Amino acid sequence: MALRLEDKQAIVSEVAAVAARAHSAVAAEYRGLTVEQMTKLRVKARESGVYVKVVKNTLARRAVDGTEFACMKEGLVGPLILAFSQEDPGGAARLARDFAKDADKFVVRMVAMGGKLIAPAEIDRVANLPTRDQAIAMLMGVMKAPIEKLVRTMAEPHAKLVRTVAAIRDQKQQAAA
Repeated sequence: MALRLEDKQAIVSEVAAVAARAHSAVAAEYRGLTVEQMTKLRVKARESGVYVKVVKNTLARRAVDGTEFACMKEGLVGPLILAFSQEDPGGAARLARDFAKDADKFVVRMVAMGGKLIAPAEIDRVANLPTRDQAIAMLMGVMKAPIEKLVRTMAEPHAKLVRTVAAIRDQKQQAAA
């Protein structure tokens, strides 16, 4: 069924708006997947904050034009599904990698991040990026470490004095007995 001009414009503007806010993108070939598998993919994507859309390639090229995912334009050929990470940079890559393990016909063709294409074989590198919460926890750990060390260092002379006094007391009690 042919799309009307208004429908095409709506699709392009929707995908362009998502691409403008996205952290990374994955394009994967979905040829041979069943409807049930595609439904599972969409459910997992919704749960993980990833925008997934099957778009005609000409519309997808127009949508990514002017965004940091313009580097994907030449590779948009064949039946592709686009996945954009909305919440954390590795979300779409994590979704594609995990889904490809279950569905052998799902093949990652392109991964883009920061305006550059990344080889599909290196999807694990992007997928292993920490989530926002993990990154904040790592940052807090790094910021907290020097303060903890300072507190331990400042408390040590007092603790050493208490241990020394306790040892002298114990020696005197043993000598008196």
